[in-house]
Amino acid sequence: MKAIMFPGQGSQYKGMGKELFKAFPKETALASEILGYDIEELCVKDPERRLGKTEFTQPALYVVNALDYLSKYQGDDTAFFIGHSLGEYNALLAAGAFDFETGLQLVKKRGALMAAASGGGMAAVLGLDTLTLKQMLENGGYADADIANYNTPSQVVIAGQQEAISKVVNDFDSKGIRIIPLNVSAPFHSRYMKPASAEFAMFLKEFKFSQLRVPVISNVTARPYDDNQIADLLSTQIASSVQWTDTIRYLIGKGVEEYVEVGSVILTKMVNEIKEKCTPIVEEKKLKITKPETENGKKGEKLNTRFGEDTLAMCLGSAAFRKEFGLKYAYLAGGMYRGIASKELVIRLAKAGMLGFLGTAGMSLLEMENDITFIQNELTGNEAYGMNLIHNLVEPDTEMETVKLFMKLGIKNVEAAAFMQITKPLVLYRLTGLRKDNNGHTKCDHKILGKVSRPEVAEAFMRPAPAKIVKELLEEGLITQEQASLSKTIPMSFDICVEADSGGHTDGGVALVLLPSIQELRKSVEKEYGYLKEIRVGLAGGIGTPQAVACAFVMGADFVLTGSINQCTVESGTSTLVKDLLQEINVQDTEYAPAGDMFELGARVQVLKKGVLFPARANKLYALYNQYNSLDEIPVKTIDQLEKNYFRKSIHTIWEETKSYFRNKGRETELAKAEQNSRHKMALVFRWYFGYSNKLAFEGNADDKVNFQVHTGPALGAFNQWVKGTALESWRNRHVDKIGLKIMEEAAQLLQGMLITINNSKTNHN
Repeated sequence: MKAIMFPGQGSQYKGMGKELFKAFPKETALASEILGYDIEELCVKDPERRLGKTEFTQPALYVVNALDYLSKYQGDDTAFFIGHSLGEYNALLAAGAFDFETGLQLVKKRGALMAAASGGGMAAVLGLDTLTLKQMLENGGYADADIANYNTPSQVVIAGQQEAISKVVNDFDSKGIRIIPLNVSAPFHSRYMKPASAEFAMFLKEFKFSQLRVPVISNVTARPYDDNQIADLLSTQIASSVQWTDTIRYLIGKGVEEYVEVGSVILTKMVNEIKEKCTPIVEEKKLKITKPETENGKKGEKLNTRFGEDTLAMCLGSAAFRKEFGLKYAYLAGGMYRGIASKELVIRLAKAGMLGFLGTAGMSLLEMENDITFIQNELTGNEAYGMNLIHNLVEPDTEMETVKLFMKLGIKNVEAAAFMQITKPLVLYRLTGLRKDNNGHTKCDHKILGKVSRPEVAEAFMRPAPAKIVKELLEEGLITQEQASLSKTIPMSFDICVEADSGGHTDGGVALVLLPSIQELRKSVEKEYGYLKEIRVGLAGGIGTPQAVACAFVMGADFVLTGSINQCTVESGTSTLVKDLLQEINVQDTEYAPAGDMFELGARVQVLKKGVLFPARANKLYALYNQYNSLDEIPVKTIDQLEKNYFRKSIHTIWEETKSYFRNKGRETELAKAEQNSRHKMALVFRWYFGYSNKLAFEGNADDKVNFQVHTGPALGAFNQWVKGTALESWRNRHVDKIGLKIMEEAAQLLQGMLITINNSKTNHN
C-alpha cells in the first residue's frame, strides 16, 4: 500500500513551481485572481521577499503542492493521503473534500489569521525523546511552552510566548541539549493560537465539504477524518499539536509500505526515522469472550441472545432489564441539560443497542418536538431511546406541558430527574400507559426511570402512584377507571437509578453507601406490595472507567448510567471550547456551586473548576444573598465588582431584562413578589448570572470564558486519565457508542479475570 505526503511551511524556496506554472496556466491565473497578486512571480522571483511570510507562504505552498500532484501523481493507486500542517489541505484536496479554488480560499484565510498572531516563538528540540522532554518542561517550570509538532522520536517542536521560548532555549543550550530557534513570528500549533482557531471555525461555516474518496489522516488525531469532522478538525488543527509520528505509526499498522512525498524530501526523512525507531499502532479489535473454564477444565459455551453471537459485556447487569428495553447492553446515558445529551447522541447509542435520554431540560416545546421527530425518523428499527423529564419547581406548568407532548409523540421511556416527590404530570404519564394484555396481565407502555439520590425519594418511586393524585386525574377525565385500578398493582417505576456524586445537581452521595441501602429498601417494598415483577436498581455518578462499571456490577447494579463522560464527545451538544476545557480535567478539577434554578433553597451543582471562575463567583453570590437583605445593603465597591467582572452590565439593566423575561412568561406575580420583597429581587438578579454563564458556555464565547458554567463530575477526569495516550485522548475521536462499548467490554474482561482468579484460588486451597 502507498501513502502520498504533502509538506508544509518550511519547505518553500525561491524558484519553486517554475515549470508547473507554465504547465497549468489556467490554475495559475485562477490562483492569482483569488489571492490578489501574481502567484508565479512570488514563487519564482520573490522580488519583495514575501515568500517567507506566513500569509504568503501558505497559499504559495498550497498552489505548488497541488500543481505538482496534478502533474505527477493524480490517478495513482493511493491508499492514504497525509500532509504536515498546511500540507493537510493538499491531502484533503487530493481526496476530494473540496476543489482547488475552495482550498485556496481556506488557505488564504488560514495564512492571514496565523500571520496576524504575534509575540510568540518556536524552537526545535533534537535528540530528546518525547517523554523526557515533557518531564523537563513540566519539572523545569516551563509550563508556558507547548509541544507543537511531534515530528519524529528525536525531533519535537515547542511553541509559546517569545519570552518563555527564549528561556527554554537558553536553559537547554546551557545543558548541552540541541535546540534550534525557528524563524517564525507566532507560536503556531499551540494554545496561543486558539483565537485564530475560533475565528477560522466561524469562517469555515460558510463552506460545505464533499465525502472523501480516499482516507486522509488528521494532524490532530493521527486517525482518518470522518466526513462530518472536516471543518471541526481544520479549525482545531491551528491550535493543536501536529501528531506526525503517530500518523506514520498508524499507517505502518495499516500495512502502508511506500511513502511518496510531493515536491520535497523533508517528510521522507522523518518517515524513515519513525519506521526505524517506532512500533506500529495496531487498532484494537472487538474482543469476543466466552464463559470462563469450569472446575473440570471445560470451557463454557458461547453466550447467545437474539442479537446473535454475544460477548460477556452483553450479559452484564439484569437480563430482564435488557429484554424489557430491547438493549444489547445494560448501559445508559443520562439526559444532560439543553440538548448536551443531543439527538445525535441518542441515535448513536440506540443503534449500538444502548439507551440514551435526550436532554430536554431548558428546551422549548418546539425544540423538543423537532428533536423527537428527528430521532423517530432516524430510528425505524424499534431501537430504544428516551426523554429526560426534569422536575420544574419554578414553573410546574412546564412539566405538565412536557409530559403531554411526550404522550402526543408516543414516547415510551422517560428519565425522571431532580424529583423530590411524585408529581401530577409524572403520574399522568405513568398511568396513561397502563393496560391489560390478552392474558389479563397488567402492562405499562410508559416506562419511567426514577433517578434518585435519597432513599425517601427512591421509596416514593417504588410505591404505587399516590391515591390523591390518581383520584384527581380520574375526576378530570385524564385517565380511565381501569387505569386508576391498575395503578394500585404497580410501582411508579420498576427501574430506579441511584445517582451518587455526579455532575450537575447532586446530593454528593457515596455509591458504596447509597446503592446497598436502596437495594435493601427494594426488598422491603417488594415484600410489602408483592409485585409480580422485580424492581431493578442501577447506578450513576462516578461512572467513567471500566473499573467503575465493574465495581457497580459486582455490587449488584442492574445497569449503569453515564453522564459527564458523554459531555466531552463529538455528539455532545455543548460548544467546542467547553469540550476543549473538559478534555484537560483531572479528578480534582470540579467544585460545588449553587444551582441557579434552586438558588434560594441552597441546592448545589457540581461544575468545572479548572480554567474558569464560575464556581468561586457563584458561591460569592450565594454568600452575599445570605449576608444581606437587599441589593441596596451590599457595599458599593462590591456592586462595582459584580457589574464589572461578573455581570459585565449594570444591575439596573439586568433587572430590566429580568422583568421582560417574566412578563413574556406570563409570570407577573413573580415580579410583584420581588417588588414587595427586596431579598427576592436580589435573588432574581443573582439568578440572572446563572443563566448568563450557562449561555456563555453553550455558545463557546471565548471573550468571557472565565464565567463559563459547565456541569460536570470527577468521572470525566478519571476517564481522561484512562484514555491518556490513546486515540480517545482527543474528544474529536470520542463517540458515545464507541466509548460505551469499550467501557463495557473492558469491564467484562476485569470481571472475567476476577472470576478466574477466584476459581484458581479455590483450586489451590483444595
